[in-house]
Amino acid sequence: MKKDIAIIGGSIGGVLAAYTAAKLGQHVVLTEETAWIGGQLTSQAVPPDEHPWIETFGSTKTYRNFRNDVRDYYKRKYPVTEEARENERLNPGNGWVSRIAHEPRVSLALLYDLLQPYISNGRIELLLNHKPVRAEVIDDVVQQVVVVDDAGQERVLEASVFLDATELGDVLPLANVDYVVGAESREDTGEPNAPLEPNPLDVQSITHVMALEYVDGEDFTIDKPAMYDFWRNYKAPFLDHMQLSEFIPDAHTGKSKKMPFFSGENGSLGMWEYRRIIDKKQYKDGFFAGDVSLINWPQNDYWLGSIIDVSEAEKQKRLEEARQLSLSLLYWLQTEAPRDDGSGKGYPGFRLRPDVVGTKDGLAMHPYIRESRRIKARYTVTEHDINADLRGDNGVRTHEDSVGVGAYRIDLHPTTVHNRLFYAKSYPFEIPLGSLIPIKVKNLLPACKNIGTTQLTNGCFRVHPAEWNIGESAGALAAFSLKHGVKPVDVYEDQTLTKAFQDVLEDLGVQLHWPEVYAF
Repeated sequence: MKKDIAIIGGSIGGVLAAYTAAKLGQHVVLTEETAWIGGQLTSQAVPPDEHPWIETFGSTKTYRNFRNDVRDYYKRKYPVTEEARENERLNPGNGWVSRIAHEPRVSLALLYDLLQPYISNGRIELLLNHKPVRAEVIDDVVQQVVVVDDAGQERVLEASVFLDATELGDVLPLANVDYVVGAESREDTGEPNAPLEPNPLDVQSITHVMALEYVDGEDFTIDKPAMYDFWRNYKAPFLDHMQLSEFIPDAHTGKSKKMPFFSGENGSLGMWEYRRIIDKKQYKDGFFAGDVSLINWPQNDYWLGSIIDVSEAEKQKRLEEARQLSLSLLYWLQTEAPRDDGSGKGYPGFRLRPDVVGTKDGLAMHPYIRESRRIKARYTVTEHDINADLRGDNGVRTHEDSVGVGAYRIDLHPTTVHNRLFYAKSYPFEIPLGSLIPIKVKNLLPACKNIGTTQLTNGCFRVHPAEWNIGESAGALAAFSLKHGVKPVDVYEDQTLTKAFQDVLEDLGVQLHWPEVYAF
């Protein structure tokens, strides 16, 4: 099958790339290895993690519309209280990590609403449950990518431009795209906070998120997980507390910090409300039996090994260990966790909600991926571009070739070899066009967290609004290149083409530069 553009991976970036390219008149095939499009928002069950200014600026127009649509969805379709209905900035779950903490299925519905007109008119063909297995490349031009479905049936995808929007950058090795993964050395990147030696297996931890409901007074205790004894007795060498405990590593110091399970009346923040997506108090009495939360805590971060560029057997073993860690955390919460009020142990009222995440077991379809393979790009974003401690009072680094904006802290979760944590305040950033351009392959673009960043700066670009912007801009770049009969690298190298492309982005509602704001 031949299309103008083939987008491999239905992540946030992949969906927005497909939408934007189709809106600009191109015919697109979009594949996704799971049953749900939407990546972090849906199949990975991670509510939006955003920056402090998101309500007014610092995202694309489509992302802001999406945020408004989330709130409107609940007000139109759910029996919310009058107070919730009148709240212009309704947070459906009152989660404290996100201002629009909401259910994965709501994101799924809204993303389908975005694509549906172009599925209807034939500009987007969607292939679910398909993953890439091979690619053909001639003279640094990708000719085809082969995807396979769950039944083993192969499809050959031919296109003029290919986009890798997979969660792990799976097309890059298949298509001979130069890439890096894991930790680069200080010598490689010039970053003072990079390690002395590179290690491609030293990647950030993954987390297998689970959906839980809490109904006090009930007992939903699950069977003891197969690996419970292992995880119950596991203590990481870099922590001074057990993995399954009420303690978490402090991102600022790396030391242990005790966290209550539930937020207190004194204003203390609890882990349960961290990514709570349903706060039953915001809905009519009795509509929800209990609050619902997505459990993505330090306690179920899995750092015993990478799942990138290892054997398939090793990858599956580690994925299962990550699943077992999450189930073990649940069993521990139900049976052994010290209650916040000191009244005993265990909260048996926690129960899995498989329906929330579309699976049989209540764990998300796909683990949350914090770090991907990353292209070797014409421009690589380093901590010198972002780290506020390094840059002093210099503020936002402006890029003349900016294709969008974002903001987030440099936040490195424990890595899989050296268990490194790193946290730094950062300035809001601009996304340089050069970070989307591979150094060699001519017709493949990254469309999510696989752009030209380092391990340190990738932590800033992996969050939802930044990935949304990357996908939108990558889809627009592919469409612009085809319309003008040029390669993406030509748009980067020719200032006139760069400016014309930026005009297209601004017409789409992509913000290219930041006003004066402060580091956070």
